Amino acid sequence: MPNAQCPMPNVHLLTITMVQQISDRAKELIPKARIVSFGTWQEKYSPEVIQALQAADDRGRYLTDADLAQLAAEAESSPSIEAAKFLRDNAEEIVAAARAQVLDQYPGITEEGGDLYPALRAESCWRDFWHFLRCTTYGIAGKSTDFLSTEGLHYMELLYRELRVPLPAMVTGLEYLKAESIARSPVEIEAIAPYFDRLLDGLKQFTV
Repeated sequence: MPNAQCPMPNVHLLTITMVQQISDRAKELIPKARIVSFGTWQEKYSPEVIQALQAADDRGRYLTDADLAQLAAEAESSPSIEAAKFLRDNAEEIVAAARAQVLDQYPGITEEGGDLYPALRAESCWRDFWHFLRCTTYGIAGKSTDFLSTEGLHYMELLYRELRVPLPAMVTGLEYLKAESIARSPVEIEAIAPYFDRLLDGLKQFTV
C-alpha cells in the first residue's frame, strides 16, 4: 500500500508535508474535491450571508456565532441554529467517540499493514470526520439538505480511489458521527438526521 494520506473535505488545507507524500494525480485532484456548495441557496439568503458561509468553508472552519446570527436574521428561527452551534461546540467529543467506535469495529486498521497505517494517514482520516461534521452543520444551520457539490463529490471519489481510502471505514465513521450527534443533540432527530443522510448517500455512491 502506498504511503498516501486520506484527504480532508477541504483538501486545499492539507499540509505541505502531506501533499509531498501523495501522487501527482492526487495533487491534481485535491483542489477540485470541494464537497460543499451554496449554489442553490441564493433564493433563500442574501449575498452577504452566502459570502459569510463561503468564507467559512474556504477556511475549513465551523460557523461562528456571528455567522449563525446572520443566518437566523434571514430565516425563521428554528432548532437548526441551536443544533449547528451545539455540534460545533461538541465536535471534538463527537469525532473522538466516532473514531473510537471505528477502531473497535476495525481492529488493526491503524497497525502496520492496516488501511490506516502509518499514524499520519490515520490522523488525516480522523480529520476527515471532523470536516464531515463541519460540512453537515452548514446544511443544518441553513435548513437545506442541498449543501453538497455533485462535482466536488465526484472528484472526492476519484481522490479517495487514488489514495486507496478504506471507504467502508469512512462510511462507518460518518454513520457513527450521525448517531453520536443525535444522541447528544438537544433538538429533535428530524432537525439533524436528514443532513447526515445526505452526505452518507453521497459517500455510499463512491466506488473505491
